Amino acid sequence: MISGKGLSLRTALYLSLAGLVFASAASGNDDVLKKARAAFKQMPAKAPALKGNESTPARLELGKKLFFDPRLSASQLLSCNTCHNVGLGGVDLQETSIGHHWQKGPRNAPTVFNSVYNAAQFWDGRAEDLKAQAKGPVQAAVEMNNKPEQVVAMLKSIPGYRKLFREAFPREKDAVTFDNMARAIEVFEATLVTPDSPFDKYLAGKPKSLSAKEEEGLSLFMAKGCAACHGGINAGGSGYYPFGVVRAPSTEIRPSADTGRFKVTSTASDNYVFRSPALRNIALTAPYFHSGKVWRLEEAVAVMGSTQLGIQLDDPQTVAISAFLRALTGKQPVIEYPVLPPSSDATPHPVVQ
Repeated sequence: MISGKGLSLRTALYLSLAGLVFASAASGNDDVLKKARAAFKQMPAKAPALKGNESTPARLELGKKLFFDPRLSASQLLSCNTCHNVGLGGVDLQETSIGHHWQKGPRNAPTVFNSVYNAAQFWDGRAEDLKAQAKGPVQAAVEMNNKPEQVVAMLKSIPGYRKLFREAFPREKDAVTFDNMARAIEVFEATLVTPDSPFDKYLAGKPKSLSAKEEEGLSLFMAKGCAACHGGINAGGSGYYPFGVVRAPSTEIRPSADTGRFKVTSTASDNYVFRSPALRNIALTAPYFHSGKVWRLEEAVAVMGSTQLGIQLDDPQTVAISAFLRALTGKQPVIEYPVLPPSSDATPHPVVQ
C-alpha cells in the first residue's frame, strides 16, 4: 500500500483512477468487450471538424504541399515530413530529432497520426492545437531555424503558392500569411487518421478481431490501471500526468534537466509532468518516451508498470499487454508525394551555416 502522505493532488487522483479501473476490470473476464467500450472509443474514419478552420479541398491541397516543402526551413532541407514521416508511422525513428545544422533536439518527435485527437500538442502541451503546433518547429533554432517574415517572403516569391493561398483563403485580401500557412498545415494533418485497427473492429462487435493473447493483454491493460491515462479514441493524449507517479525512472529515461510541463507553467506540481502519449500505432513509433531511450515495446510496458503503477509485471503479462498494443495499429494513410510549386528568381536562397 502506498501512503498518501506527501503525494500531490494530481498523483493521488492518478492512483485513485487506476484503482477504479482495476476494480472495474477485475470483476470478471466474461465482459472484457463491455469494459473496453467504456474505456475506449473507435477511431473514426474521418477526423472531426476543426475549430475556426474550415477544411476545404483548397486548404487541404495547400496544407499537403506545405507539409512536404523543405523551403519552410532556413536550410531548405527540412520539412514537416522530415520528423513526422507519413511513411513511417508519422515519426522519424530517432531518439530525438535532428534539425538545423545537425543539431539534436531535446525530445522524441511524437507521431502526427491521429494527433488531432490529442488535448494539446507537444509532450508538454504548449501548443493548444495543430495550428499552433505547426508554427513551433518552423521557428525553433534547433529544428527548422526560420522566421515568420522569411517564410512569408519565400512563399510570396513563388507564383504557384500565391495562387494556392488565394484559392484556400479567398475572402482575405492578403492571403499569404504565416497564420494561414499554419491553418493549411492543420487541415492536412487532421486527415492523418488511422482507423480500422484490429482493436477498432473488436470494439465494433467483432471479438475474433483480437487473438486470445491480444484480448488477454487488453484485459490486463484495463485491470492494472493503464487505461486510466491511456483511454478514449487515441488511447491517451488527453491529459497530463507525472512521469514517475510511484517511483522515478532512471535519469537516462527521464533526464533530470527536462522538467516537462513545468517549463510551460512554472507550477511546482507540474514538475516532470507530461501529456500522456497516445498509444495508437505504438508498434510503429519506437523509440519510446520523451527521451527516446527505450526501443523495445515490452521494455516500455515494464517501465510504465514500475514507475506509474508501482507493480512488477512478469514476462507473460508484459508480452500480453504488448500484443494488445500492437493491435492498435490502424490503416495507414496513403499519401502521394506532391509536386511542389517551383521557386522563382526572387525566392530566397538556402541558409545552411
